[in-house]
Amino acid sequence: MTLESSKNLGGIGAILLIVGSLAGAASLFAGALSLVGLILVLIGLKGMADHFKEPGILSNALHAIIIIGAVVAVAVIVVGVLAVMSAGSNWMNPDMAGLMDISQIWNFIGAVIAGVVVLMVTLVIAALFLRKSFGTLAEKTGEKLFETAGLLMLIGAVLTIIAVGLVIVLIAWILVAVAFFQVKELAPPAQAPPPPLP
Repeated sequence: MTLESSKNLGGIGAILLIVGSLAGAASLFAGALSLVGLILVLIGLKGMADHFKEPGILSNALHAIIIIGAVVAVAVIVVGVLAVMSAGSNWMNPDMAGLMDISQIWNFIGAVIAGVVVLMVTLVIAALFLRKSFGTLAEKTGEKLFETAGLLMLIGAVLTIIAVGLVIVLIAWILVAVAFFQVKELAPPAQAPPPPLP
C-alpha cells in the first residue's frame, strides 16, 4: 500500500466517522457509517505504520479501540444487570409500586453513576493511546495537525462529562481528516556518494 492510498483511506475514514457521529449514534445507518470509517482509518494507519516502519502508529490506535470496545460492552452489560437487580424481585410485576421504592431508585442511580465514571476513565485512557499514535504520526509525517488532534481528543475525553467534550472530540476528528489529506510524500533520504576508486 502506498503512502498516497494510506492517507486517502485514513482521511475518508475520518470523514465517515464525523458524518456518522453527526447523523446520530442511535441510527443503524450512522453506526454502520462510523464502523466503516473506523475500519478505513485503521487501514490508513496500518499503511502509514508500514511506510514509516513504525508499528506504534497502528498498535496504539488498536489499543485505544480495543479498550473502548471492551469496556463499553462490559459497562452496558453491568449497568443493565444492576438496573434489573436494583428493581428487586418486583421487576416483572405489572404493578409499578415495587419499582418506585426510593432505595431501589438510589441503587439504580448509583449503578448509572458508577458506569459513567468507568466510561469516562476508559475514554481518557483510550485518548492517551490515540494521542500517542497521532503524535508518532505527526513526527514521522511532519504534519503537526495530527499532534493537535491527539491533544484535542485527550481534552475532549476529559471534558466528556459535559457536552462540550463531545464537540471537542468531533473537532479533533475533523483535524485528523485534514491532516491525512495534507500529508506529503517525503523524499527518500539522500544516499552518500560512493567512495572514489583508488
